[in-house]
This record gives sequence, structure tokens and C-alpha cells, in this order.
Amino acid sequence: MEFDFSQLSPLTQKALKDMGFEKPTPIQKEAIPLALRGYDLMGQAATGTGKTAAFGIPIVEKTRKEEATTALIITPTRELALQVKEQIYQLSKYKGLKVLSFYGGTPVQKDLEILWKIKPHVVVGTPGRLKDLMMRGLFDFEGLKFFVLDEADRMLDMGFIEDIEWIISQLPKNRQTFLFSATIPKEVEELAKRHLRENYKFVKVITEELKPKIEERLIKLNSSRQKISELEKLLREHLLEKVIVFVKTKKDAREIAEALGKKGFHVVSLHGDMNQRQRERALRLFKEDKVKIVVATDVASRGLDIKGVSLVINYHIPEDPEVYIHRIGRTGRIGAYGKAYSLITPEDSKALWRIKKLKESYQ
Repeated sequence: MEFDFSQLSPLTQKALKDMGFEKPTPIQKEAIPLALRGYDLMGQAATGTGKTAAFGIPIVEKTRKEEATTALIITPTRELALQVKEQIYQLSKYKGLKVLSFYGGTPVQKDLEILWKIKPHVVVGTPGRLKDLMMRGLFDFEGLKFFVLDEADRMLDMGFIEDIEWIISQLPKNRQTFLFSATIPKEVEELAKRHLRENYKFVKVITEELKPKIEERLIKLNSSRQKISELEKLLREHLLEKVIVFVKTKKDAREIAEALGKKGFHVVSLHGDMNQRQRERALRLFKEDKVKIVVATDVASRGLDIKGVSLVINYHIPEDPEVYIHRIGRTGRIGAYGKAYSLITPEDSKALWRIKKLKESYQ
């Protein structure tokens, strides 16, 4: 019998209805029944295909209010930690589960005060902060049922492998593990072999229905001095659309956002020098359509699921072709149509060649 949401408990169904879920996406259809039957999972699916609910629904279904902490979810970025926490909170609202998130950039003291008062059912966080809090003895994972590594490839790229291995070493062996990743390089495969049980299931979902429909366009310029005027021209052509402009450095993000602001655009920047409050404010303004343009470094290229981004502009082409794929994936979500424009100068030829080769390997 093919899985649908009617097979879930009434409280989860009610939450899904409130959230606007009508039928499972392909990754949910494949992963949820296996997870409910107790299998470990390695799932390959792009951000925006519904994978948070693919692991979130089984966790909510199998967690009772009277239990202690049953799930630990690790994400690569604070933005993704907040999004995962919010979705699982919404999924579990009729069951009354406590869902907390922990990430760097906020005072540790605040986390300590929260954990002294509240014992969460579900913990979501980034590797460094979770390790710090675990070393202080602030979590009780004795009854842990679920462990999730979300965006595993990105976490390895960011150098979190040692923290992740340490965290896993502290968890009970008798648990279900879900590892989700947009790509499955050798390092992710090896991580899965080390920490998933032998009978784990591999779920890969790349369907035509959910493939991003992204119009990619290269705008060739003679020199980088032409970029700012070309960017302004593009933004004026797409005034009513939500746009993310990707740049190379924090300095670029600040300066380009400032230059656009002086030209009358409603714009915010998003980069690593901003504190958590500033980042959250920038994202809130963008999500609520109070500003239409975000100028961002690659801190924002993965894990951000903002609805309605119709245009991504690569002001600078990234050296790493995987980063290019993640950047343009901020538009064209779950089968929607999107546009990705790149401002190209002669020195970008090697980077473009690497992107072309990577895309050919996906076909």
C-alpha cells in the first residue's frame, strides 16, 4: 500500500493540515514508511524537496510527551537549525512536544538558563555549540531514539567531521540514524558506513516533477568594473521580484548593499561578521517582503529555504562548482520556475569550466 498522510496519527494529520501539506513529496513517500518501520536511512535529496518532514514526521509520530529527549538533529548552519526547529515544532504542536535549537553566535549562558528550566523532546543545533553544551553535561541522551545528520555533505565541507564524530561517540548505540545529503561523495558514504546499521536503506529521489526549473544565463562583461552598473540594471528589470545576490567576501556584501541602498533599492546584506540578531532581522525583512534584495556571502547559500526567490545573481562566480549549484538552488524550489544570472569576466573561464564538468556528471 502506497504511503499517504492518512496512515499517520490524527494529531500529526491535524498539524500537517494546518501547515498546508496535502500529499507526501517523493522523498517523504519513500522515507517515512521505512523510518516508521525502524530502519536507518541514508537519503539523497535536494533542499526544498520536503526532506525535513521526511525525518521530522517519524520523530514526531514515535515520541510521547512523557518521554525525555528522544531526538538529536545536527545541521550545518544556524539558519537551517532555526528552520528545522520551527517545522518540527509545527508538526508536533498537537502532541505538545518541546523543540529547542542551539547554535553559535548567541551567548552560551542563555542556552544554559534554558536547559536548566526545560528538558526538550527534540534538540536541533550546529555541531560546535552542541558539543560545547554536551561537554557541560546539559543533555540527557540516555533515552535517545533518533539521531539526524542533515546536509551531511555541507557539514563535512565546513570541517565539522571531528565534532560530529565526538558527538556520535557520546550517543546510545541503540538508536535510529537518518543521514540526509544533497550529494553523496565518498566521505559521506564512509560516514554512513561507520554509523548507520548494516540493514540501512538508501533513498534517492530526483524526479522530473521536483527538479528545479532554472533558467541559467551568463552575462559577459569586459571587466569587473562594469559589474555594479550591470547589477543595478538587472535589479531594475526585476524590481518586484525577490532576489539574492551572491558575492565573494564579507566586505563585498557590505559595500555592494550600501551602494544599492544609495541608489534607492530596499536591500539587506547577510554575511559572517553579523551577529545572530542582525542576521535574523535581515532574514525576517526578506521573508516578509519588506526588502526584496539580499546581498549574501556563501554563509547563505545552503540550507536557507525562503519561499518566492525568483532570481539569483552571481556577482562573483565561486571557485567551487558545488557552491554554484547550491547557490542557484535558492530559486526554482520544489519544481517552481526560477532564474540564475551570472556576471562573467574573462578571468572566470576556469571556474565556468569546472561548473560545466560538474553539471555533466549529474546527467
